[in-house]
Amino acid sequence: TELLNTRDVWIVPMVNPDGHIEAEKGANWRKNMNKNDGNRYRGVDLNRNYGHKWNTGGSSNSPSSDTYMGKAPFSEPETQAVRDFVKSRPNLKIMMSYHSFSNLILWPWGYTKQRVNNPKLVEMGTKLGQLTGYTPQQAADLYVASGITDDFTFGELGLMSFTTEIGSWGDGFDPPYSRVAQFWNENREAALYLIDSAGKLGR
Repeated sequence: TELLNTRDVWIVPMVNPDGHIEAEKGANWRKNMNKNDGNRYRGVDLNRNYGHKWNTGGSSNSPSSDTYMGKAPFSEPETQAVRDFVKSRPNLKIMMSYHSFSNLILWPWGYTKQRVNNPKLVEMGTKLGQLTGYTPQQAADLYVASGITDDFTFGELGLMSFTTEIGSWGDGFDPPYSRVAQFWNENREAALYLIDSAGKLGR
Protein backbone atom coordinates (compact mmCIF):
# COMPACT_ATOMS: atom_id res chain seq x y z
CA THR A 1 0.00 0.00 0.00
CA GLU A 2 2.83 2.39 0.83
CA LEU A 3 4.46 1.77 -2.55
CA LEU A 4 1.23 2.41 -4.45
CA ASN A 5 0.61 5.54 -2.40
CA THR A 6 4.04 6.94 -3.28
CA ARG A 7 4.74 5.68 -6.81
CA ASP A 8 3.06 5.71 -10.21
CA VAL A 9 3.02 2.20 -11.66
CA TRP A 10 2.04 1.83 -15.31
CA ILE A 11 1.19 -1.64 -16.62
CA VAL A 12 0.88 -2.48 -20.31
CA PRO A 13 -0.76 -5.93 -20.24
CA MET A 14 0.34 -7.04 -23.72
CA VAL A 15 2.17 -5.38 -26.59
CA ASN A 16 1.64 -8.10 -29.21
CA PRO A 17 -1.88 -9.56 -28.83
CA ASP A 18 -2.34 -10.82 -32.38
CA GLY A 19 1.06 -12.53 -32.36
CA HIS A 20 0.25 -14.07 -29.00
CA ILE A 21 -2.88 -15.63 -30.45
CA GLU A 22 -0.66 -17.52 -32.89
CA ALA A 23 1.47 -18.77 -30.00
CA GLU A 24 -1.68 -19.86 -28.19
CA LYS A 25 -2.53 -21.98 -31.23
CA GLY A 26 0.76 -23.82 -30.79
CA ALA A 27 2.89 -21.95 -33.30
CA ASN A 28 6.47 -21.06 -32.34
CA TRP A 29 5.61 -17.43 -33.10
CA ARG A 30 7.24 -14.21 -31.88
CA LYS A 31 6.28 -11.56 -34.47
CA ASN A 32 3.09 -9.58 -34.85
CA MET A 33 0.69 -10.57 -37.64
CA ASN A 34 0.74 -7.44 -39.79
CA LYS A 35 0.95 -7.88 -43.54
CA ASN A 36 4.28 -6.91 -45.07
CA ASP A 37 3.92 -4.85 -48.24
CA GLY A 38 4.05 -6.98 -51.36
CA ASN A 39 5.11 -10.08 -49.46
CA ARG A 40 3.34 -13.28 -48.48
CA TYR A 41 5.16 -13.46 -45.15
CA ARG A 42 3.46 -11.89 -42.16
CA GLY A 43 4.86 -10.12 -39.19
CA VAL A 44 7.66 -8.04 -37.73
CA ASP A 45 9.64 -8.94 -34.63
CA LEU A 46 8.61 -6.02 -32.43
CA ASN A 47 11.71 -6.46 -30.28
CA ARG A 48 13.84 -5.64 -33.33
CA ASN A 49 11.77 -2.62 -34.42
CA TYR A 50 12.70 0.07 -31.87
CA GLY A 51 14.73 3.00 -33.11
CA HIS A 52 17.87 2.93 -30.98
CA LYS A 53 20.67 1.27 -33.01
CA TRP A 54 18.08 -0.32 -35.30
CA ASN A 55 19.59 -2.61 -37.97
CA THR A 56 23.04 -2.79 -36.41
CA GLY A 57 23.16 -6.57 -35.92
CA GLY A 58 21.15 -9.52 -34.66
CA SER A 59 18.11 -8.79 -36.80
CA SER A 60 17.01 -9.72 -40.30
CA ASN A 61 15.84 -7.72 -43.31
CA SER A 62 14.01 -10.76 -44.66
CA PRO A 63 10.22 -10.80 -44.01
CA SER A 64 10.35 -14.59 -43.74
CA SER A 65 12.70 -14.45 -40.76
CA ASP A 66 11.56 -14.79 -37.16
CA THR A 67 13.70 -11.74 -36.36
CA TYR A 68 12.53 -9.53 -39.24
CA MET A 69 13.16 -5.96 -38.08
CA GLY A 70 10.58 -4.27 -40.30
CA LYS A 71 11.05 -1.83 -43.15
CA ALA A 72 12.04 1.06 -40.85
CA PRO A 73 12.45 1.87 -37.16
CA PHE A 74 9.07 2.11 -35.46
CA SER A 75 7.30 0.92 -38.59
CA GLU A 76 4.79 -1.00 -36.47
CA PRO A 77 1.81 0.45 -34.57
CA GLU A 78 2.73 -1.57 -31.49
CA THR A 79 6.24 -0.10 -31.15
CA GLN A 80 4.91 3.36 -31.99
CA ALA A 81 2.41 3.00 -29.15
CA VAL A 82 5.10 2.01 -26.64
CA ARG A 83 7.39 4.82 -27.84
CA ASP A 84 4.64 7.42 -27.52
CA PHE A 85 3.54 6.08 -24.15
CA VAL A 86 6.95 6.25 -22.49
CA LYS A 87 7.85 9.59 -24.08
CA SER A 88 4.64 11.15 -22.81
CA ARG A 89 5.52 10.31 -19.20
CA PRO A 90 8.76 12.16 -18.39
CA ASN A 91 8.80 11.03 -14.75
CA LEU A 92 9.33 7.37 -15.60
CA LYS A 93 12.52 5.95 -14.12
CA ILE A 94 12.37 2.19 -14.61
CA MET A 95 11.07 -0.07 -17.39
CA MET A 96 10.59 -3.82 -17.09
CA SER A 97 9.49 -5.84 -20.09
CA TYR A 98 8.26 -9.39 -19.46
CA HIS A 99 8.94 -11.91 -22.21
CA SER A 100 9.06 -15.65 -22.59
CA PHE A 101 11.26 -17.66 -22.30
CA SER A 102 14.62 -18.72 -20.74
CA ASN A 103 14.54 -17.76 -17.04
CA LEU A 104 16.80 -14.76 -17.54
CA ILE A 105 17.15 -11.16 -16.36
CA LEU A 106 18.55 -8.99 -19.18
CA TRP A 107 19.74 -5.39 -19.42
CA PRO A 108 21.32 -3.24 -22.19
CA TRP A 109 23.09 -3.37 -24.39
CA GLY A 110 21.55 -5.82 -26.82
CA TYR A 111 23.01 -4.39 -30.01
CA THR A 112 26.65 -4.81 -28.91
CA LYS A 113 28.68 -6.97 -26.56
CA GLN A 114 30.45 -3.83 -25.33
CA ARG A 115 29.80 -3.52 -21.60
CA VAL A 116 27.22 -0.98 -20.56
CA ASN A 117 28.78 1.93 -18.66
CA ASN A 118 26.28 2.07 -15.82
CA PRO A 119 27.22 0.23 -12.61
CA LYS A 120 23.82 0.92 -11.03
CA LEU A 121 22.02 -0.77 -13.93
CA VAL A 122 24.19 -3.86 -13.56
CA GLU A 123 23.77 -3.81 -9.78
CA MET A 124 20.01 -3.71 -10.10
CA GLY A 125 19.96 -6.42 -12.75
CA THR A 126 22.11 -8.67 -10.58
CA LYS A 127 19.74 -8.08 -7.65
CA LEU A 128 16.78 -9.02 -9.86
CA GLY A 129 18.54 -12.27 -10.67
CA GLN A 130 18.98 -13.02 -6.98
CA LEU A 131 15.32 -12.29 -6.22
CA THR A 132 13.93 -14.40 -9.08
CA GLY A 133 16.49 -17.17 -9.22
CA TYR A 134 16.93 -16.38 -12.92
CA THR A 135 20.31 -15.86 -14.57
CA PRO A 136 21.24 -12.14 -14.78
CA GLN A 137 23.27 -10.96 -17.78
CA GLN A 138 23.68 -8.25 -20.38
CA ALA A 139 21.25 -8.86 -23.24
CA ALA A 140 23.96 -9.31 -25.88
CA ASP A 141 25.46 -12.15 -23.83
CA LEU A 142 22.42 -14.19 -24.83
CA TYR A 143 22.78 -13.05 -28.45
CA VAL A 144 23.27 -9.73 -30.20
CA ALA A 145 19.94 -8.12 -31.07
CA SER A 146 19.45 -4.54 -32.22
CA GLY A 147 16.28 -2.48 -32.12
CA ILE A 148 15.18 -3.90 -28.76
CA THR A 149 12.93 -2.23 -26.20
CA ASP A 150 15.59 -2.02 -23.47
CA ASP A 151 18.16 -0.33 -25.68
CA PHE A 152 15.59 2.28 -26.72
CA THR A 153 14.26 3.12 -23.26
CA PHE A 154 17.73 3.14 -21.71
CA GLY A 155 19.74 4.61 -24.58
CA GLU A 156 17.34 7.38 -25.57
CA LEU A 157 15.25 8.01 -22.48
CA GLY A 158 17.64 7.11 -19.66
CA LEU A 159 15.32 4.62 -17.96
CA MET A 160 16.80 1.79 -15.94
CA SER A 161 15.62 -0.90 -18.35
CA PHE A 162 15.32 -4.66 -17.99
CA THR A 163 13.73 -7.68 -19.59
CA THR A 164 12.59 -10.74 -17.66
CA GLU A 165 12.45 -13.93 -19.71
CA ILE A 166 9.89 -16.12 -17.94
CA GLY A 167 9.62 -19.86 -18.39
CA SER A 168 12.01 -22.64 -19.26
CA TRP A 169 13.04 -23.74 -22.73
CA GLY A 170 10.38 -26.42 -22.52
CA ASP A 171 7.69 -23.77 -22.07
CA GLY A 172 8.34 -21.96 -25.34
CA PHE A 173 6.60 -18.71 -26.27
CA ASP A 174 3.33 -19.74 -24.60
CA PRO A 175 4.10 -21.07 -21.10
CA PRO A 176 1.17 -23.02 -19.64
CA TYR A 177 -1.44 -21.10 -17.68
CA SER A 178 -1.18 -23.74 -14.96
CA ARG A 179 2.21 -22.27 -14.03
CA VAL A 180 1.06 -18.67 -13.61
CA ALA A 181 1.11 -18.93 -9.82
CA GLN A 182 4.68 -20.23 -9.92
CA PHE A 183 5.80 -17.46 -12.27
CA TRP A 184 4.13 -14.83 -10.06
CA ASN A 185 5.84 -16.15 -6.95
CA GLU A 186 9.19 -16.15 -8.75
CA ASN A 187 8.81 -12.54 -9.90
CA ARG A 188 6.82 -10.84 -7.14
CA GLU A 189 9.74 -9.70 -4.97
CA ALA A 190 11.64 -8.45 -8.02
CA ALA A 191 8.66 -6.35 -9.10
CA LEU A 192 8.31 -4.87 -5.62
CA TYR A 193 12.05 -4.14 -5.57
CA LEU A 194 11.77 -2.17 -8.83
CA ILE A 195 8.73 -0.23 -7.67
CA ASP A 196 10.53 0.67 -4.47
CA SER A 197 13.72 1.60 -6.35
CA ALA A 198 11.81 3.96 -8.64
CA GLY A 199 11.31 6.36 -5.76
CA LYS A 200 15.00 6.34 -4.86
CA LEU A 201 16.59 7.02 -8.25
CA GLY A 202 17.66 10.51 -9.27
CA ARG A 203 17.10 11.72 -12.83
